[in-house]
Amino acid sequence: MSGRDLEREGANKNNYVPPHILGRFSFQPLRENPLFGPSSSTLTKMGALKWDDVVNHHQGWRLVTCIWLHAGIIHLAANMISLVFIGIRLEQQFGFVRIGIIYLVSGFGGSVLSSLFIRNNISVGASGALFGLLGAMLSELITNWSIYTNKVAALITLLFIIVINLAIGMLPHVDNFAHIGGFLTGFLLGFIFLPRPQFGWLAQRHVPAGARLKSKYKVYQYVLWIVSVILLIAGLCIALVMLLRGENGYDHCHWCRYLTCVPTSKWKCDDS
Repeated sequence: MSGRDLEREGANKNNYVPPHILGRFSFQPLRENPLFGPSSSTLTKMGALKWDDVVNHHQGWRLVTCIWLHAGIIHLAANMISLVFIGIRLEQQFGFVRIGIIYLVSGFGGSVLSSLFIRNNISVGASGALFGLLGAMLSELITNWSIYTNKVAALITLLFIIVINLAIGMLPHVDNFAHIGGFLTGFLLGFIFLPRPQFGWLAQRHVPAGARLKSKYKVYQYVLWIVSVILLIAGLCIALVMLLRGENGYDHCHWCRYLTCVPTSKWKCDDS
């Protein structure tokens, strides 16, 4: 899965590039954008996520529009391939409405968490929404645990994929906060939108009148639903209030900088 892309704001402002023969379909030189895409200033004009615009210029719509933008052709292709592999199975089983809601709300959740920590870079990409689908797959497996066969193998495989993709997000120029925010949002939404009725519930329409009927869902599914609704609403509301007040996430979590970039001898990480 391709990471959500970060670009330094203003990095291309002093590098004028004459119009390409391809006109509006041209892209920045590879030395400036190796993903075959536009400049950071163009992405900003189109709706990229930028902390200053969201907080100081009241452009909250950027929390949503950035999901539909990508840093270049390579970035877009990688995310769309991931969406095909992850989204088709979920949409076939649960329908496009529920999966669409999970996708959009997870993308929004990823953007909110990203804005709390990333201030000097712009951010674009659908990876937060894609991580939300991964989170929903995990919670769907947990809440419907009793109906699956080979459940342990499926859980280990899914956890391995999630860990690998989150680890990739610790590389420079990747917005791992959007990944984490999207994953946590999708994880909670999976408990809300993806529980399956317990086995035998549908067959109860043929039972004699007066017979004792099973509940549609098991008790633990109801508990997970209630807890997830509370945590989701509380988490998004608290994060939005902190963001609109201009608070810096690093003031409340100093070690969180290592969630998005781990410095090594090969590269350094920008604290901002």
